[in-house]
Amino acid sequence: MTSENTGPARNILTSLAAARVAVASLVEGGVHYVVVAPGSRSAPMAYALAEADAAGLVELLVRIDERSAGFTALGLALSTGAPAAVLTTSGTAVGNLLPAVMEANHAAVPLVVISADRPSELRGTGANQTTIQLDLFGEHVRFAADVPAGDNPQRAVETALSAATGAFDDVAPGPVQLNLAFRDPLVPAEGEGLPAVPDRRHYSVGRSPEALVLPPAPSGLPERRTVVLAGHDAGPVAEAFARAHNLPLLAEPSSNSRFGPNAVGPYRLLLEHFGPESALPIERVVVFGRPTLSRPVASLLARRDVPSALYQPVAVAWYESGRRRETPIDNLTDLAEFSGRGSSEWLDSWLLSGASAQHALDEVLSSSDAATGPSVGATVWKHSRGQLVLGSSNGIRDVDLAGQPGPEPLATVFANRGLAGIDGTISTATGIAWGGRQETTLLVGDVTFLHDAGGLLLGFGEPDPLLRIVVLNDGGGAIFDLLEHGSVRAAGQYGDVVERLFGTPHTVDISALAAAYGVEHCLVTTTAGLAEALSSRPDGRRQIIEVRTDRVALRELHGRIKAAVAAAVAGVLAP
Repeated sequence: MTSENTGPARNILTSLAAARVAVASLVEGGVHYVVVAPGSRSAPMAYALAEADAAGLVELLVRIDERSAGFTALGLALSTGAPAAVLTTSGTAVGNLLPAVMEANHAAVPLVVISADRPSELRGTGANQTTIQLDLFGEHVRFAADVPAGDNPQRAVETALSAATGAFDDVAPGPVQLNLAFRDPLVPAEGEGLPAVPDRRHYSVGRSPEALVLPPAPSGLPERRTVVLAGHDAGPVAEAFARAHNLPLLAEPSSNSRFGPNAVGPYRLLLEHFGPESALPIERVVVFGRPTLSRPVASLLARRDVPSALYQPVAVAWYESGRRRETPIDNLTDLAEFSGRGSSEWLDSWLLSGASAQHALDEVLSSSDAATGPSVGATVWKHSRGQLVLGSSNGIRDVDLAGQPGPEPLATVFANRGLAGIDGTISTATGIAWGGRQETTLLVGDVTFLHDAGGLLLGFGEPDPLLRIVVLNDGGGAIFDLLEHGSVRAAGQYGDVVERLFGTPHTVDISALAAAYGVEHCLVTTTAGLAEALSSRPDGRRQIIEVRTDRVALRELHGRIKAAVAAAVAGVLAP
C-alpha cells in the first residue's frame, strides 16, 4: 500500500512543527522505542524525539550504523510485541535498512521505518544524498507514505501504525515506511529547548515463558498416528494441543513449545524410524508455526501420502496462499477432528525412542570434555533463563539436536527465522535485551558474530543491556561441512575451494575485539567451562563467552551421533 499526500491549498508547517506532530502521533500509536541513526536531513525528527525523550514519552537508542539500527529496532519490537521505529537520514542510509525490513516482513514484526528526505524541489536535481526513497522496500512493507515538506504527517503516521500492527483485515503485521521530506531550517528556533521533567518512564513489556492448558481431547475422536510439529513462533498452544490429544511433540527451539511431557528432543533423527516402511508409520502431521531447520522435517512435509494441516488462526506473512501442501485450519476444534488422538502405544513409542536417543546422544557428547557445537547448544539451552536468542546457521540447529526439553519453559526464545539470515544478530539481541529488560543470552557462531561486530557499539551514555553473548569460535563457517559441500571437500577435487569460499577461515582475536568495544570477555574450551561461565548470573555488564573449538571433526561427530541414535532406537522399536 502506497500513499502520497497531494492536494490544493494546505497549511505549511515548519520542519520542526511537522516532526513534532509525527512524534506525537507515533507516541499516541504505541511507539515507545525509537532507534536513531545520525544525519542532517533527519534532524527535525531527531530534535522532536529528543524533546519526547526528555519528557519521558519515548526512549531513544543511537546507532551510527543504519543496518545495526534497523535490527536493534527489530529486536525491540520482538521483545515488547509493540511497534518500534528506526530513524535515518536520506540517501544510502535508507538502503541499509533493507535486511531488517525483509526480516520484519517475513516474520510479521511491526518495524516502523522513518526515512528523512529532500523536499520536492531538490529531487531529481542531483542534490547531495538524494535518491528515490519511496517504495524503496517494495513488497516488503505493508504501507509506504511520502509526506511532502510542510504537510501534516498525522494521518500518514496513524495509517502506518495500523498497517504495522495488523489492524487491516487479512493482513499480517509487518514493517512500514514513512518517508518524511523536510525543508530548511532543520534546527529548532532560537530560544527553544528541552522540557524539564524530573522523572522519566521506562517501558518494558517483555514476555515471559508460558504454558497453556487445553481440555483433554474428546473420547470420540479416532485414534491416529499423528505428530505435532512446532516450528518457529508456534507458541505454547502447540505443546498444549499435543498434550491434550496424547500426541508426540516435535518442537524446534524457537517455537516456544519445546517443553512438557510429550516433547521429544532429537526428533529429527527419529523420523526415519517412523517412516512408511516402519511398523508404526506416521499417518498425519499437524503444523504450528513455521518449521525451517531440518531436511528430515522438510521431507516429511513433502510426502504426498501423509496428510498435513497448518494451524492458522490469523493471517501470516511467511507464505503465499495456495503455495503450501498443508490444509490451513483456523480453529482448534477442526484441527482436533483432523489430528484425532494418539493411542498410548503411539505416544509411548515416541517417548521411549526419544529418551533412548537422548541418552545415546549425550553419551557421544560426554565421551570428550572438549566443547563441540552440539554440546555447546545443549549447555546453553540448559542454563539460559529470561530470554534466549539463537543465531542462524549451526547454533539453532545444535540446540534443536541436543537441547533436552524440560517439564516447563525456562526462557523465552527468539530467532531471526523470517529469512534465517545471519545479518544483524547482535543488534537484534541487543534490542531484545533492552526491550525485555531481563537476562538475555545470545548463542552465535563466529561468522555470525563477526558479521555484526559493529552491533557491539552502543550510543553515548547508554547503559549495558543484560546481554551475554556465547560465541562458538571454530575459525569459520562449520555448517557447510554438514551440507553437500562437506562431501565435495572430502573428495578433494576442488582443492581448498570449499574451505576458502564456504568455510571462510579467519584468525580474528575476539578478546581484542571485545576490549575495543568495552565488553567483558572470557575464553573456555570445554563444556564444563562453559557451564561454569553460564552458571554465574550477569552483573550488569555485557559479556562475551568465547568457546574455542575445532570444526575439522564435526562431520564425523554428527555421523557418530546418528549411528548411536539409530542403534539405540532399533532396540526400543524392535518387535
